[in-house]
Amino acid sequence: MLVMKKGIQIKLKQLLIIIIVWMMLGFVIAIYDHLILHAGISNGPVESYSFMLSVMRNVGAGLVGALLGGSLLVFYVNVKYRDKPYGYTILVVSISFVFVIAIITLIMAAVIVPLQTGQPLFSPASKEAFYAFVTDGYPLKNGLIWSFIVAVTQLLMQMNSKFGPDTFWNIIKGKYNTPKREERIFMFLDINSSTAIAERLGNEAYHALLKDFFADITDPILENNGNIYQYVGDEVVVVWKFRAGIENIQCLKCFFALKKDIEEKKDKYIGRYGLIPSFKAGIHCGEMVAGEIGIIKRDITYSGDVLNTTSRILGECKSFNEELIVSSDLLAILDYEKDFISRQLGVIKLRGKQQEILLMAIKPSISTAII
Repeated sequence: MLVMKKGIQIKLKQLLIIIIVWMMLGFVIAIYDHLILHAGISNGPVESYSFMLSVMRNVGAGLVGALLGGSLLVFYVNVKYRDKPYGYTILVVSISFVFVIAIITLIMAAVIVPLQTGQPLFSPASKEAFYAFVTDGYPLKNGLIWSFIVAVTQLLMQMNSKFGPDTFWNIIKGKYNTPKREERIFMFLDINSSTAIAERLGNEAYHALLKDFFADITDPILENNGNIYQYVGDEVVVVWKFRAGIENIQCLKCFFALKKDIEEKKDKYIGRYGLIPSFKAGIHCGEMVAGEIGIIKRDITYSGDVLNTTSRILGECKSFNEELIVSSDLLAILDYEKDFISRQLGVIKLRGKQQEILLMAIKPSISTAII
């Protein structure tokens, strides 16, 4: 059975939302035009005006525009230019959409003109009506409106990318206006020997390394149903909803998928920085409180002992010279024996904590192939 990648699923969901919203906006534009044409300041509609035809024209423009322009935004602009300044991409897509509007106008003319004239598109009457359609001020008005809609859409997509899909929509919906208790799985991951690497490369090159590294690990995290909670220096915090993390042991597979991805890109890192970044991680699960904070800058934060414990587990990786340490609490609920082997590190009192916790080192089994 062919399984669609998580990144593609997210993009298709974004495209579907754009299609629905733009078609709805097309309907709103048709109603607005209708009200203006029948307002006291207007001389009224022309004899050939039809509200249903206007609805079809505007909703159709929204559909075609979403399929063309929306696909361009989702699958090209926000992939190819995701490291560009926000203002740059908004300006580029707004200007580019003028050309999309031109294409949409030609398509709509080819569909609507024969309906209006009752004759084939290449008949003399249809040709004349076609020319009048594409040179009318109506497409220019719609071009201005849709360019604005595209700019706002691109801005919202960039905000979604900045906050993360779950965080952005949860802020919009106000899901965490009131703090909620939830069970989550956390992975704290950081780059080995980061201080030495920073001294060797210098600030600018080290920043470029972090930027490449965080960009490269994003897709494997998404493919394993994780979400990036935050970046802290050379450290990234990944979070899973409890069921998503334990399903198909995604929280464990994620770490080794990251290793595989960086290994596949080793030539790039050696060429640019003269090294291949290695990393370690600690994983733990438990109950925490999720809530929205901030006035000028809003965000959803997680708080609770589970985060502190996961951070402490990460710190033990260096002490035990292990790349991945997982709490026994988490392993107890994972069916991992087919793919991974575990080794007890002992019952340890983590620094700054009174409660003891059993830590386990995790490695893939010899027969395992992480996909």
